[in-house]
Amino acid sequence: MGKPRGRHPHQRLTALAVKRAGAGRHADGNGLYLDVDPSGARRWILRTVVRVGSELVDGIERVTSLRREIGLGSAALVGLGPAREEAERLRGIARAGGDPLAVRRTARRHIPTFAEATRTVHASHTARFRNDQHRGVWLASLERHVFPVLGALRVDAIESAHVLKALESVWTKKPETARRVRQRVKVVLDWAKVKGFRAGDNPADTVASALPKMRTPPRHLAALPYLGVPAFVQALRAADAAPAVKLAFEFLILTAARTTEALGAEWTEIDRTAQTWTVPAERIKAGREHRVPLSARALEILDEVARLQPVGRFVFPGRKDEQRLSNMALLMLLRRLGYEITTHGFRSSFRDWAAERTTFVRHVCEAALAHVVENKVEAAYLRTDLFESRRALMATWATFVTSTPADVVTLRA
Repeated sequence: MGKPRGRHPHQRLTALAVKRAGAGRHADGNGLYLDVDPSGARRWILRTVVRVGSELVDGIERVTSLRREIGLGSAALVGLGPAREEAERLRGIARAGGDPLAVRRTARRHIPTFAEATRTVHASHTARFRNDQHRGVWLASLERHVFPVLGALRVDAIESAHVLKALESVWTKKPETARRVRQRVKVVLDWAKVKGFRAGDNPADTVASALPKMRTPPRHLAALPYLGVPAFVQALRAADAAPAVKLAFEFLILTAARTTEALGAEWTEIDRTAQTWTVPAERIKAGREHRVPLSARALEILDEVARLQPVGRFVFPGRKDEQRLSNMALLMLLRRLGYEITTHGFRSSFRDWAAERTTFVRHVCEAALAHVVENKVEAAYLRTDLFESRRALMATWATFVTSTPADVVTLRA
């Protein structure tokens, strides 16, 4: 097989291509190859250049390098993603003048416990978490539900029976939590395989058939009927609570934002001239930047907050510097007011109101909630965030929210 012409491949392979690849060597890019035997066996190979020595010749350092092939494991055990991660790590060692093979041999001398491996994986995946809350929950869920059983075990000693024991107690009580925990255990044990600490199937995969079938009933967060929102806002303003907390709650309602998005708002995200709040992608569930048009009342709230306290990083700061207001502050206020609802439920109130009391089209209402268009055909043609239409929608919502409860308000687009 001759040397391929043109640009070097970069992440050329896909998970489906790995399964279907015929006999031969298939390049993924950056020195990573999938070797497929005529028998169908598949293995990962990394080809890289390793510095093996140097000498001075006429005052010039001449470096001696060798091309080495490093096996990264069977493709049946090591997925495409983990193989790319390990290849990138080993190439970095080689670029720094180290010997990747020696590093791997040294690493194998100490086989980490599941707890040690978990914390290593958690630290290496920091950039992939959506936000600080997701980062904390990821580790805390394993510490709470899995460490009591697996934490002290070496990763090469973990079997399906251990994983089964760790998951049984939570599997039927908290199905959604259990599903996420099992996926996180799988990630840790996949990492252990790539590092050469364990072999064989991943117990997090094989244990699924031994667990009872998961039945997850649809979960709907308690919401206030939209006709009750104006009365709630009146009660909110009159409540015996910190002014900043009341203002934060009203801002959340007016913007139809998620709780963590509203409470995490930073002054740098506010454009007073454009009357816009831009939430960065890392704080949005859909993972993409979301512009929120600010109604006149929302802008008034920002002015009131700025008068109450020195302007720092967060629009709604907590008790400590450089910390946002806690979700619990809003929850406790709800309880004091006697409402058995959730803050997130106000998004449902907004959506019901928009459907029943306005003529704004569905795409505008969904865009206001930062929802992703699930229909791929619709998404392909919808190239705008419908911002100006959303500005009119949010202004109409603000008018409704701030109306007196006795008013009968008919709203149109």
